[in-house]
Amino acid sequence: MVKRILAFGCAVAMCATLLSGCSAPSGPNGVVRVYNWGEYIDTDLLDQFTEQTGIAVHYSTYDSNENMYTKLRSGSVNYDVIIPSDYMISRLIHENMLMKLDFSQIPNYSNIDEQYKSMIYDPTNEYSVPYTWGTTGIIYNPAMVDRPITKWADLFDTTLLKKHSVLMFDNSRDCIAIALMALGYDINTTNPDEIKAAVDLLIQQKEDGLVQAYVMDQIFDKMANNEAAAGVYYAGDYLLMLEDNPDLVWVQPEEGANFFLDAMCVPTTCQNYDNAMAFINFMCDNTSYVKNFEPIGYALPSSEATALLDEEYRNSTVLYPSLEYLSTCNTFVNLEPAILELYDSEWLRLGLTPAG
Repeated sequence: MVKRILAFGCAVAMCATLLSGCSAPSGPNGVVRVYNWGEYIDTDLLDQFTEQTGIAVHYSTYDSNENMYTKLRSGSVNYDVIIPSDYMISRLIHENMLMKLDFSQIPNYSNIDEQYKSMIYDPTNEYSVPYTWGTTGIIYNPAMVDRPITKWADLFDTTLLKKHSVLMFDNSRDCIAIALMALGYDINTTNPDEIKAAVDLLIQQKEDGLVQAYVMDQIFDKMANNEAAAGVYYAGDYLLMLEDNPDLVWVQPEEGANFFLDAMCVPTTCQNYDNAMAFINFMCDNTSYVKNFEPIGYALPSSEATALLDEEYRNSTVLYPSLEYLSTCNTFVNLEPAILELYDSEWLRLGLTPAG
């Protein structure tokens, strides 16, 4: 999930500094090490946080929940704050990889609407603070297709799409979910036959020559430059793509979609716990939520913050779909190890490499 190229460039530069062994200097009150999706923050906020608290931010990025998990699991890194998605939070809790939060140090938690608390991945509200939310969908260029795209199944239709014209997710959970929904299956199915049928459909799509590439952030340039007719991605990112290519259309697929929520958590590798609490509290201040919205474009979990957005965003059905449509959407849940292993083997069968 993932945002302006300028913001991404800054994050990469910070990450490169850390990897080179030349860590950024510590502030007078120490550091906080933050691990986040690429292009998923207004980097000015990092400077503001340091100015307010004296805590330096060491910032690194990842491109998928699975890669983040593998990095944490390796034990080779020590982050204080991470921002995974719902189902991954559940997995991290189950595997004792997250610390409970001290909400007495996070008074801004009161800004968050009740509907984003007690979620299935953290039902007791002990391990996470909502960051943003959204839905998946289809982005397409109407000049490059013969008729409108309206559903996930259209991405597999050789009568609608030309060869090498489709961009698919380069992560197994999102990608296989698209095929599951196209077939009318639950995105959280544990039926091996349904998962294999979904991958069969993805293989057929690939063999039909429809797939140009499996991508994550690369979709920005490709859709902006009319290099692909259709792609699958996240609602907030579509609004940013629209700035570079106003011809693009967003589709809320007829079969429904994945509703996701990303949240701030503290891994058990945390070495700066109080600083982590300070950072989380700062980021869920309504002023921070609004400022952070500008470069990332994702829906906010605070109605008070949302009310401060420009009208075009407050009333955007891309960002804030109708309750009727949201009722057709499903949230990913954590899957049992045997099913996760099946996902990995099926991802390999598609010709792609599992994370880690």
